[in-house]
Amino acid sequence: MLLRASPANCPRHRVPSTARSCVRACASSESPEAHAASLNATHGLPGSVSFSVGPGGLVKALLTHASGSSAEVHLHGATVTSWCLPSGDEVLYLRPDALFTGAKPIAGGVPLCFPVFGPSPEMQQHGFARNLPWEVLRTSGDVNPDYLEPSVTLRLSDSAATRSVWAHAFVALLEVTLRRDRLKMVLRVRNSNELEPFSFTAAMHSYFEVVDAALPSVKVTGLRGCRYLDKVPDPKAPTSHVLESESVTFGAALVDRVFQGSPAEVLLEVGTGAAVAVENTSGWRDHVVWNPHRTLPDCWNSFVCVESAVTQPVTLPAGYDWEAETNLSVVDL
Repeated sequence: MLLRASPANCPRHRVPSTARSCVRACASSESPEAHAASLNATHGLPGSVSFSVGPGGLVKALLTHASGSSAEVHLHGATVTSWCLPSGDEVLYLRPDALFTGAKPIAGGVPLCFPVFGPSPEMQQHGFARNLPWEVLRTSGDVNPDYLEPSVTLRLSDSAATRSVWAHAFVALLEVTLRRDRLKMVLRVRNSNELEPFSFTAAMHSYFEVVDAALPSVKVTGLRGCRYLDKVPDPKAPTSHVLESESVTFGAALVDRVFQGSPAEVLLEVGTGAAVAVENTSGWRDHVVWNPHRTLPDCWNSFVCVESAVTQPVTLPAGYDWEAETNLSVVDL
Protein backbone atom coordinates (compact mmCIF):
# COMPACT_ATOMS: atom_id res chain seq x y z
CA MET A 1 0.00 0.00 0.00
CA LEU A 2 1.28 3.44 -0.90
CA LEU A 3 0.24 6.26 1.41
CA ARG A 4 1.31 9.85 1.03
CA ALA A 5 -0.04 13.20 2.09
CA SER A 6 -0.63 15.86 -0.59
CA PRO A 7 -1.11 19.59 -0.23
CA ALA A 8 -4.77 20.54 -0.08
CA ASN A 9 -4.34 22.76 -3.14
CA CYS A 10 -2.53 20.16 -5.26
CA PRO A 11 -4.05 20.53 -8.75
CA ARG A 12 -3.96 16.78 -9.36
CA HIS A 13 -6.42 16.21 -6.55
CA ARG A 14 -8.35 19.46 -6.29
CA VAL A 15 -11.87 18.95 -7.63
CA PRO A 16 -13.48 22.35 -8.25
CA SER A 17 -17.23 22.56 -7.85
CA THR A 18 -17.50 23.52 -11.53
CA ALA A 19 -15.85 20.24 -12.54
CA ARG A 20 -18.23 18.23 -10.42
CA SER A 21 -21.28 20.05 -11.76
CA CYS A 22 -19.99 19.53 -15.32
CA VAL A 23 -19.97 15.77 -14.80
CA ARG A 24 -23.64 15.78 -13.89
CA ALA A 25 -24.59 18.30 -16.55
CA CYS A 26 -22.84 16.32 -19.27
CA ALA A 27 -24.52 13.13 -18.15
CA SER A 28 -27.99 14.67 -18.06
CA SER A 29 -28.29 17.48 -20.63
CA GLU A 30 -25.68 16.86 -23.32
CA SER A 31 -26.30 14.27 -26.02
CA PRO A 32 -23.81 11.38 -26.19
CA GLU A 33 -22.69 12.54 -29.64
CA ALA A 34 -22.07 16.09 -28.41
CA HIS A 35 -20.27 14.77 -25.33
CA ALA A 36 -17.96 12.59 -27.45
CA ALA A 37 -17.28 15.48 -29.84
CA SER A 38 -16.43 17.77 -26.94
CA LEU A 39 -14.06 15.19 -25.47
CA ASN A 40 -12.33 14.71 -28.83
CA ALA A 41 -11.85 18.47 -29.10
CA THR A 42 -10.37 18.83 -25.61
CA HIS A 43 -8.72 15.45 -24.93
CA GLY A 44 -8.39 13.60 -28.25
CA LEU A 45 -4.92 12.71 -29.53
CA PRO A 46 -4.90 11.79 -33.25
CA GLY A 47 -3.95 8.17 -33.76
CA SER A 48 -3.73 7.51 -30.00
CA VAL A 49 -6.83 8.54 -28.05
CA SER A 50 -10.34 9.15 -29.35
CA PHE A 51 -13.88 9.20 -27.97
CA SER A 52 -17.03 7.77 -29.52
CA VAL A 53 -20.54 6.66 -28.70
CA GLY A 54 -20.86 2.95 -28.04
CA PRO A 55 -23.78 0.57 -27.46
CA GLY A 56 -26.71 2.09 -25.63
CA GLY A 57 -25.42 5.61 -26.18
CA LEU A 58 -22.61 5.29 -23.64
CA VAL A 59 -19.46 7.28 -24.37
CA LYS A 60 -16.15 5.42 -24.44
CA ALA A 61 -12.47 6.15 -24.93
CA LEU A 62 -10.45 4.21 -27.52
CA LEU A 63 -6.71 3.81 -26.96
CA THR A 64 -4.69 2.76 -30.02
CA HIS A 65 -1.04 1.69 -29.96
CA ALA A 66 1.38 1.78 -32.90
CA SER A 67 1.81 -1.99 -32.53
CA GLY A 68 -1.83 -2.49 -33.49
CA SER A 69 -3.18 -3.22 -30.03
CA SER A 70 -6.17 -1.32 -28.65
CA ALA A 71 -8.26 -0.83 -25.53
CA GLU A 72 -11.70 0.61 -24.82
CA VAL A 73 -12.72 2.32 -21.59
CA HIS A 74 -16.34 3.25 -20.95
CA LEU A 75 -16.95 6.39 -18.93
CA HIS A 76 -19.86 4.61 -17.28
CA GLY A 77 -18.24 2.94 -14.30
CA ALA A 78 -14.72 3.61 -15.67
CA THR A 79 -15.04 0.09 -17.08
CA VAL A 80 -12.38 -1.28 -19.42
CA THR A 81 -14.46 -3.27 -21.89
CA SER A 82 -11.86 -4.38 -24.45
CA TRP A 83 -8.15 -5.09 -24.76
CA CYS A 84 -7.10 -6.43 -28.16
CA LEU A 85 -3.62 -7.67 -29.01
CA PRO A 86 -1.87 -6.63 -32.25
CA SER A 87 -3.09 -9.94 -33.70
CA GLY A 88 -6.68 -8.80 -33.15
CA ASP A 89 -7.29 -11.35 -30.40
CA GLU A 90 -9.49 -10.10 -27.56
CA VAL A 91 -8.18 -10.77 -24.05
CA LEU A 92 -11.15 -9.61 -21.97
CA TYR A 93 -14.67 -11.02 -21.93
CA LEU A 94 -18.06 -9.31 -22.00
CA ARG A 95 -20.94 -11.44 -20.77
CA PRO A 96 -23.94 -11.91 -23.08
CA ASP A 97 -26.16 -10.37 -20.40
CA ALA A 98 -24.07 -7.17 -20.31
CA LEU A 99 -26.29 -4.08 -20.51
CA PHE A 100 -25.20 -0.70 -21.83
CA THR A 101 -28.11 1.35 -20.49
CA GLY A 102 -26.26 3.32 -17.83
CA ALA A 103 -28.67 1.96 -15.23
CA LYS A 104 -26.56 -1.04 -14.24
CA PRO A 105 -22.85 -1.89 -14.11
CA ILE A 106 -21.42 -3.35 -17.33
CA ALA A 107 -21.10 -7.12 -16.84
CA GLY A 108 -17.64 -8.05 -18.08
CA GLY A 109 -14.37 -6.45 -19.05
CA VAL A 110 -12.82 -4.92 -15.93
CA PRO A 111 -15.49 -3.42 -13.65
CA LEU A 112 -14.08 -1.43 -10.74
CA CYS A 113 -15.26 -2.39 -7.25
CA PHE A 114 -15.13 0.60 -4.85
CA PRO A 115 -15.62 1.54 -2.01
CA VAL A 116 -16.57 -2.04 -1.16
CA PHE A 117 -15.70 -5.40 -2.60
CA GLY A 118 -18.49 -7.89 -2.11
CA PRO A 119 -21.89 -7.38 -0.46
CA SER A 120 -22.67 -4.36 1.69
CA PRO A 121 -25.67 -3.48 3.86
CA GLU A 122 -25.35 0.20 2.90
CA MET A 123 -25.00 0.03 -0.89
CA GLN A 124 -25.15 -2.23 -3.92
CA GLN A 125 -22.74 -5.17 -4.17
CA HIS A 126 -19.18 -4.13 -5.06
CA GLY A 127 -19.97 -0.45 -4.41
CA PHE A 128 -21.17 2.43 -6.54
CA ALA A 129 -18.07 3.28 -8.60
CA ARG A 130 -18.89 0.81 -11.41
CA ASN A 131 -22.40 2.25 -11.80
CA LEU A 132 -21.74 6.00 -12.01
CA PRO A 133 -20.52 8.28 -14.83
CA TRP A 134 -16.86 9.28 -14.52
CA GLU A 135 -15.32 12.38 -16.08
CA VAL A 136 -12.23 12.54 -18.26
CA LEU A 137 -9.49 14.29 -16.33
CA ARG A 138 -6.69 14.01 -18.87
CA THR A 139 -5.22 11.96 -21.71
CA SER A 140 -1.63 11.34 -22.69
CA GLY A 141 0.43 9.89 -25.52
CA ASP A 142 3.86 9.91 -23.88
CA VAL A 143 6.72 8.20 -25.70
CA ASN A 144 8.22 5.39 -23.62
CA PRO A 145 10.66 4.33 -24.90
CA ASP A 146 10.01 4.48 -28.65
CA TYR A 147 6.24 4.34 -29.15
CA LEU A 148 3.37 6.51 -28.06
CA GLU A 149 1.75 4.91 -25.02
CA PRO A 150 -1.81 6.26 -24.99
CA SER A 151 -3.56 6.69 -21.68
CA VAL A 152 -6.74 8.14 -20.26
CA THR A 153 -7.38 9.16 -16.66
CA LEU A 154 -10.95 9.22 -15.37
CA ARG A 155 -12.15 10.83 -12.15
CA LEU A 156 -15.02 10.25 -9.74
CA SER A 157 -15.63 12.41 -6.67
CA ASP A 158 -18.17 12.37 -3.89
CA SER A 159 -21.66 13.72 -4.50
CA ALA A 160 -24.98 13.86 -2.71
CA ALA A 161 -25.75 10.45 -4.22
CA THR A 162 -22.54 8.80 -2.97
CA ARG A 163 -22.72 10.48 0.44
CA SER A 164 -26.24 9.10 0.92
CA VAL A 165 -24.75 5.59 1.11
CA TRP A 166 -21.11 6.32 2.05
CA ALA A 167 -20.66 9.54 4.01
CA HIS A 168 -17.11 10.42 2.97
CA ALA A 169 -15.40 13.01 0.80
CA PHE A 170 -13.13 11.35 -1.75
CA VAL A 171 -11.57 11.57 -5.19
CA ALA A 172 -10.93 8.38 -7.18
CA LEU A 173 -8.76 8.36 -10.29
CA LEU A 174 -8.42 5.47 -12.73
CA GLU A 175 -5.54 5.72 -15.20
CA VAL A 176 -5.53 3.21 -18.06
CA THR A 177 -2.38 3.02 -20.20
CA LEU A 178 -1.93 0.88 -23.30
CA ARG A 179 1.70 -0.19 -23.54
CA ARG A 180 3.35 -2.18 -26.31
CA ASP A 181 3.02 -5.50 -24.51
CA ARG A 182 0.63 -4.86 -21.64
CA LEU A 183 -2.35 -3.03 -20.23
CA LYS A 184 -1.65 -0.95 -17.14
CA MET A 185 -4.41 0.17 -14.75
CA VAL A 186 -3.71 2.40 -11.76
CA LEU A 187 -6.35 3.23 -9.16
CA ARG A 188 -5.74 6.19 -6.86
CA VAL A 189 -8.01 7.10 -3.98
CA ARG A 190 -7.71 10.33 -2.02
CA ASN A 191 -9.38 11.09 1.30
CA SER A 192 -10.56 14.67 0.73
CA ASN A 193 -11.87 15.03 4.26
CA GLU A 194 -9.75 17.45 6.28
CA LEU A 195 -10.30 15.69 9.61
CA GLU A 196 -11.61 12.12 9.45
CA PRO A 197 -10.11 8.88 8.10
CA PHE A 198 -12.21 6.43 6.14
CA SER A 199 -11.91 2.74 5.29
CA PHE A 200 -12.64 0.90 2.04
CA THR A 201 -12.05 -2.27 0.06
CA ALA A 202 -11.63 -2.48 -3.71
CA ALA A 203 -10.92 -4.73 -6.68
CA MET A 204 -10.37 -4.83 -10.42
CA HIS A 205 -13.01 -7.43 -11.32
CA SER A 206 -11.23 -8.67 -14.46
CA TYR A 207 -13.01 -11.09 -16.81
CA PHE A 208 -10.72 -13.02 -19.20
CA GLU A 209 -11.80 -15.03 -22.21
CA VAL A 210 -10.82 -18.71 -22.17
CA VAL A 211 -11.25 -21.60 -24.61
CA ASP A 212 -13.45 -23.61 -22.25
CA ALA A 213 -13.32 -23.35 -18.47
CA ALA A 214 -14.38 -27.00 -18.23
CA LEU A 215 -11.04 -28.11 -19.69
CA PRO A 216 -8.17 -29.03 -17.33
CA SER A 217 -5.85 -26.91 -19.52
CA VAL A 218 -7.69 -23.78 -18.32
CA LYS A 219 -6.26 -23.07 -14.88
CA VAL A 220 -4.73 -20.48 -12.57
CA THR A 221 -1.17 -21.12 -11.44
CA GLY A 222 1.23 -19.42 -9.04
CA LEU A 223 -0.90 -19.74 -5.91
CA ARG A 224 0.25 -23.06 -4.45
CA GLY A 225 0.82 -22.77 -0.71
CA CYS A 226 -1.33 -19.65 -0.41
CA ARG A 227 -4.10 -19.37 2.14
CA TYR A 228 -7.51 -18.61 0.70
CA LEU A 229 -11.06 -18.00 1.81
CA ASP A 230 -13.62 -20.23 0.09
CA LYS A 231 -16.88 -18.28 -0.28
CA VAL A 232 -18.86 -21.06 -1.96
CA PRO A 233 -20.25 -22.86 1.11
CA ASP A 234 -21.37 -19.60 2.77
CA PRO A 235 -20.36 -16.17 1.40
CA LYS A 236 -21.02 -14.61 4.81
CA ALA A 237 -18.82 -17.12 6.62
CA PRO A 238 -16.10 -18.30 4.20
CA THR A 239 -13.89 -21.17 5.23
CA SER A 240 -10.09 -20.89 5.29
CA HIS A 241 -7.83 -23.31 3.42
CA VAL A 242 -4.33 -23.60 2.00
CA LEU A 243 -4.01 -24.43 -1.70
CA GLU A 244 -2.06 -27.68 -1.92
CA SER A 245 -2.46 -28.30 -5.65
CA GLU A 246 -0.38 -26.75 -8.39
CA SER A 247 -3.37 -24.93 -9.89
CA VAL A 248 -7.00 -23.91 -9.59
CA THR A 249 -9.30 -25.50 -12.19
CA PHE A 250 -12.98 -24.88 -12.94
CA GLY A 251 -14.65 -27.89 -14.54
CA ALA A 252 -16.13 -29.50 -11.43
CA ALA A 253 -18.01 -26.75 -9.59
CA LEU A 254 -18.38 -23.05 -8.83
CA VAL A 255 -15.12 -21.42 -7.72
CA ASP A 256 -15.08 -18.28 -5.54
CA ARG A 257 -11.81 -17.91 -3.65
CA VAL A 258 -10.02 -14.96 -2.08
CA PHE A 259 -6.26 -15.52 -1.92
CA GLN A 260 -5.04 -13.09 0.72
CA GLY A 261 -1.42 -11.94 0.72
CA SER A 262 -0.93 -13.64 -2.65
CA PRO A 263 2.22 -13.38 -4.83
CA ALA A 264 2.66 -10.34 -7.02
CA GLU A 265 1.95 -12.28 -10.22
CA VAL A 266 -0.34 -15.17 -11.07
CA LEU A 267 -1.06 -16.78 -14.44
CA LEU A 268 -4.35 -17.71 -16.03
CA GLU A 269 -3.71 -20.37 -18.66
CA VAL A 270 -6.50 -19.82 -21.20
CA GLY A 271 -6.28 -23.16 -23.04
CA THR A 272 -4.47 -22.02 -26.21
CA GLY A 273 -0.88 -22.43 -25.05
CA ALA A 274 -0.86 -18.85 -23.76
CA ALA A 275 -1.58 -17.30 -20.40
CA VAL A 276 -2.65 -13.93 -19.04
CA ALA A 277 -0.29 -12.65 -16.36
CA VAL A 278 -2.03 -10.60 -13.66
CA GLU A 279 0.63 -8.58 -11.87
CA ASN A 280 -0.01 -6.52 -8.76
CA THR A 281 2.88 -4.08 -8.38
CA SER A 282 1.61 -1.88 -5.55
CA GLY A 283 -1.37 -1.44 -3.28
CA TRP A 284 -3.22 -4.63 -4.11
CA ARG A 285 -2.65 -7.39 -1.57
CA ASP A 286 -4.87 -10.19 -2.84
CA HIS A 287 -6.08 -12.11 -5.88
CA VAL A 288 -9.68 -13.28 -6.27
CA VAL A 289 -10.38 -16.25 -8.52
CA TRP A 290 -14.00 -16.71 -9.62
CA ASN A 291 -15.97 -18.74 -12.10
CA PRO A 292 -19.74 -19.12 -11.68
CA HIS A 293 -19.96 -22.60 -13.24
CA ARG A 294 -23.56 -23.53 -14.02
CA THR A 295 -25.09 -20.63 -12.12
CA LEU A 296 -24.53 -18.78 -15.44
CA PRO A 297 -25.25 -21.63 -17.87
CA ASP A 298 -25.02 -19.51 -21.03
CA CYS A 299 -21.44 -18.33 -20.54
CA TRP A 300 -19.63 -19.82 -17.53
CA ASN A 301 -17.22 -21.85 -19.63
CA SER A 302 -16.19 -18.82 -21.73
CA PHE A 303 -14.43 -16.82 -19.02
CA VAL A 304 -12.52 -16.87 -15.77
CA CYS A 305 -12.12 -13.91 -13.42
CA VAL A 306 -8.71 -13.31 -11.85
CA GLU A 307 -9.00 -10.09 -9.88
CA SER A 308 -6.54 -7.72 -8.25
CA ALA A 309 -8.03 -6.86 -4.87
CA VAL A 310 -7.64 -5.53 -1.37
CA THR A 311 -10.27 -7.42 0.62
CA GLN A 312 -9.28 -6.33 4.12
CA PRO A 313 -10.23 -2.68 4.82
CA VAL A 314 -7.68 0.00 4.02
CA THR A 315 -7.87 2.90 6.46
CA LEU A 316 -6.90 6.13 4.71
CA PRO A 317 -6.07 9.14 6.90
CA ALA A 318 -7.46 12.57 6.07
CA GLY A 319 -5.55 14.20 3.21
CA TYR A 320 -3.75 11.01 2.20
CA ASP A 321 -3.69 9.00 -1.03
CA TRP A 322 -3.73 5.26 -1.70
CA GLU A 323 -2.50 3.81 -4.98
CA ALA A 324 -2.71 0.35 -6.54
CA GLU A 325 -1.40 -0.80 -9.91
CA THR A 326 -2.31 -3.78 -12.07
CA ASN A 327 -0.39 -4.84 -15.17
CA LEU A 328 -1.87 -7.37 -17.58
CA SER A 329 0.21 -9.13 -20.21
CA VAL A 330 -0.09 -12.21 -22.41
CA VAL A 331 2.73 -14.75 -22.34
CA ASP A 332 3.44 -17.94 -24.31
CA LEU A 333 3.83 -21.04 -22.17
